[in-house]
Amino acid sequence: MRPTAPAAQEGAAIVLDSVHKRYGSTQAVDGISLTVPRGEFFGLLGPNGAGKTTLVEIMEGQRRADSGTVSVLGQSPWPRNVKLLPRIGLQTQASAFFVRLTAHEHLRTVAALYDADREAADRALASVGLTEQGGVRVEDLSGGQRQRLAIAAALVHDPELIFLDEPTAALDPQARRALWQVLRDLKGAGRTIVYTTHHLDEAEALCDRVAIVMNGRIRALDTPAKLVAGGSPTTQLLVPEGRLTLAAAQAIPGVLGATQEADTIVLDTLDSGPVLAAVDSITGLKGVRTRTASLEDVYLELTAATAQS
Repeated sequence: MRPTAPAAQEGAAIVLDSVHKRYGSTQAVDGISLTVPRGEFFGLLGPNGAGKTTLVEIMEGQRRADSGTVSVLGQSPWPRNVKLLPRIGLQTQASAFFVRLTAHEHLRTVAALYDADREAADRALASVGLTEQGGVRVEDLSGGQRQRLAIAAALVHDPELIFLDEPTAALDPQARRALWQVLRDLKGAGRTIVYTTHHLDEAEALCDRVAIVMNGRIRALDTPAKLVAGGSPTTQLLVPEGRLTLAAAQAIPGVLGATQEADTIVLDTLDSGPVLAAVDSITGLKGVRTRTASLEDVYLELTAATAQS
């Protein structure tokens, strides 16, 4: 008998309640509870070995939690729930391909497994910018093109819930930004996306909320903007080297500290206005840039604090 799923919160795509998973002496997931509403773009962040992959595999129904409850689209994903499979799309870093088929044939084959219509492969290829490569054998595609094909395979049957594992890892900057728009369009169409990435700028730009996972536990969970707002309040002014010495920078009222990064003098301050005015009076503001806290700063602070605890 299939275990009863926890009572899903109204509008929730995923509900986890005190989920644990251990491998021998390693506690991979240590009491994680979270809710992902339908239509949300949810990011899972954390270093390698933090427990992200295990957590996602539990959501997907590929692994069984040792304890706790899991609801996905109102159902329990374990034991392997075949009723959920047509409603879920999966892209993994180690995606399997029919390498002797063309990209279009590969997607036609995947679409047939889900009983999708004949045009589904064309739509999926277009959604990831691979229409022109539709007639190319999968084995002849570049690494980045294969990554996009893996995403197309996750989308070909038009799922409600999509799991994406490092989808832009092998993409060049232009292709990566193009894929961002694909993901935004999916969210705009009402899809729920659970997304793992090591690109913190990407998570900050795309995700409605992010969970930072370390040592099997959620260390922070909120919108990127709120996490950043709760981090360091300092602003950094970046002055090109040769325009200002470290000694002169440190002597400016309101400067908390000054350091050199490559060919730039970096000034830390809590009140950038007066410091900018002072820099302007000394050397002018041509080439001077400001840098505020980012999600990456929050992540690095949490990583350092966890390592020291």
